[in-house]
Amino acid sequence: MKLRAARGVGLSPKIAVGAAGGILVLGLVVALATGHRGADLADSMTQALATQTTGMGFTVQEIHVAGATPAGEEAIRAVLAPAKGQAILGLDLALVRAGVENVGWVEKAKVVRLLPNTLMVEVKERGALAVWQKNGRLMVIDGAGRTIPEADPAAFPQLPLVVGQGAEAVAGDILKSVASRPRLKSRVEALVRVDERRWDIHLKDGSIILLPAVDEESALIELDLLDRRDAILEAGLERIDLREPGAPAFRRRQTAQVAAPVEGGV
Repeated sequence: MKLRAARGVGLSPKIAVGAAGGILVLGLVVALATGHRGADLADSMTQALATQTTGMGFTVQEIHVAGATPAGEEAIRAVLAPAKGQAILGLDLALVRAGVENVGWVEKAKVVRLLPNTLMVEVKERGALAVWQKNGRLMVIDGAGRTIPEADPAAFPQLPLVVGQGAEAVAGDILKSVASRPRLKSRVEALVRVDERRWDIHLKDGSIILLPAVDEESALIELDLLDRRDAILEAGLERIDLREPGAPAFRRRQTAQVAAPVEGGV
């Protein structure tokens, strides 16, 4: 990127940058020669350089963000907003990076300055896995169960709903198992964590599938077999109890009313 012409001085941008580099090198030499006091002096010289070059256009005017979704970029730009107009040579890039990585969407960030006036920020985002409901509050979580505070759950109606204490920490495995079964996935309303031990799967028609505390995959395989043989997911049952391996139990629906998923299970 070409540097802008220096304003108000008789130096070209090339000379200005060369002078900046010379001062920084001198500061480094002094720091190496005099130890901690030299490091303090080098910091002071760097700040003085930043102040001097501000008048030449060496201020943050452009911020480019790469690797972020629109929702993530909005939150990142809000954190970076105070950098606008600051002396670009005076920015503490480690501090800027730390601020970006404090955004819930961001897993990792890299920050680079492009003289004279551009800040480049590249991020790796955390993917949104599900909406988690706890104590009536809705939060978006990533694959590791961490909340993404800046994410509005209402903006992610396509994400599955997991409910209950501890549900966020173990949602990844059960959601993967459900996603591999299209007939089941298309019917799921929510997955409710019961006593932080096992899952109830609430279907859109009001049916509830009770899974065991261990080896839930085997229970889902059993459900697959029952569904292929008897179309059990379409039978309108109130409850399909798979907690006892090899001995499924069923309860027919007594009412057409569909209950909302509740924390703690049925």
